[in-house]
Amino acid sequence: MSFDLNKDINKKVHFIGIGGISMSGLAALLLTKGYKVSGSDSKESEITEKLKSEGAEIYIGHNESNIKDVDLIVYTAAIPSDNPEIIEAKKKNIELIDRAEFLGLIMKGHKYNVAIAGTHGKTTSTSMLSHITLKANLDPTILVGGELDVIGGNFKIGNSEYFITEACEYKESFLKFLPYIGVILNIDADHLDYYRDLNHIKETFEKFSNIIPKDGYLIGYCEDENVAEVLNKATCNTISYGINKGDVRATNISFDNKGCATFTVCKDNKELFNVTLSTTGKHNILNALANICVGLVFNIPYDAIIEGLKECKGAHKRFEYKGEFNGATIIDDYAHHPVEIKATLSTADLIPHKNIYAVFQPHTYTRTKTLFDDFTTCFDDANELLLMDIYAAREKDTGLVSSEDLGNALRAKGIKCTNVHSHEEAANYLKNKMSKEDIVLTIGAGDVVKVADIILTK
Repeated sequence: MSFDLNKDINKKVHFIGIGGISMSGLAALLLTKGYKVSGSDSKESEITEKLKSEGAEIYIGHNESNIKDVDLIVYTAAIPSDNPEIIEAKKKNIELIDRAEFLGLIMKGHKYNVAIAGTHGKTTSTSMLSHITLKANLDPTILVGGELDVIGGNFKIGNSEYFITEACEYKESFLKFLPYIGVILNIDADHLDYYRDLNHIKETFEKFSNIIPKDGYLIGYCEDENVAEVLNKATCNTISYGINKGDVRATNISFDNKGCATFTVCKDNKELFNVTLSTTGKHNILNALANICVGLVFNIPYDAIIEGLKECKGAHKRFEYKGEFNGATIIDDYAHHPVEIKATLSTADLIPHKNIYAVFQPHTYTRTKTLFDDFTTCFDDANELLLMDIYAAREKDTGLVSSEDLGNALRAKGIKCTNVHSHEEAANYLKNKMSKEDIVLTIGAGDVVKVADIILTK
């Protein structure tokens, strides 16, 4: 289909799954352009309430009656084909388009599209690049998979040729984008409800590199063997980065008592400038390097890169400070893959502390089952783990796996682990344990943060 963001404002667009972080950004973008927007979601949220206040018609629950005078329907990859609104749209011959393809059409109106891909770190990395490009006055359009204070939410409408977005690999979504610069932060096994195995995932990232034009750029973390393979096969310009090797490297690394790094940026073994981050952990050195490479392609002044990275504190839910209770610090993090959980706990370990208490809520039965063994090896840096029931998200419980199964496996490996079955149970358990200089981490992509909220409001 053809869709012109600036010319089709008389169309009414309906979003199935409008409460999702990426869908809501697209819906809000259309609202600011003057479009009529409606949408449905399975439950109310702050996001749906905000969209309603901005003029969107919001329906809670998916129902064929929600499809009223609609010209175009946008749906997410998680929406099944038997969704009543999808069925109704087909009956009425209303044009259907998935979120990724719709985003690709919007990208057509921009020349310098940056698509940030990878199994982990997309939101934080996109946040960093947002700060850098805003500091450089590039006036980009930004879509980010989290709430970012500097743009007052999860999107910003710019008036330039620059467009910055996360590029999710789920169901090969990012292959519908039009990147001038593609960034690959890392490649790990995930979304195995769709992908056959890691090789299938790598093949898809290779396809992603092939949609970048010959005069465009692929930027990748070359110390990840999977990413290095993709870089070596790319037909566009490539820039590699890393700590021990790469075109762009970080040297002279040190950490402050909050776990934030200072380092020297080198390109082709020549020192360029020093950077101090306000985001924590070693993994954020790598996220910063990826965006420094983008900045170098765009000839952004070093000062703007340095200041942008210094001012970026990340998006909400990314190692986000929530408050203190009994002298203990509570931090919330979106980590839901074993590699991310390891990074979150190792970051907490950089901060002076007595005990680290982790509350983890596994996200989806499929991920828990397919990565089960990896989940039993990623909590070593926690003194104690509270394991919540699995957050189903888009799935149904078919008895495939349970949190009790995972808890038993962790306990068999010597991890001090207790299964809990509600936010209140977890909060009450912790309140009796927490003391000065302890760190409590709520970890997961579901609603585990409610544990922190309960502790801090009682």
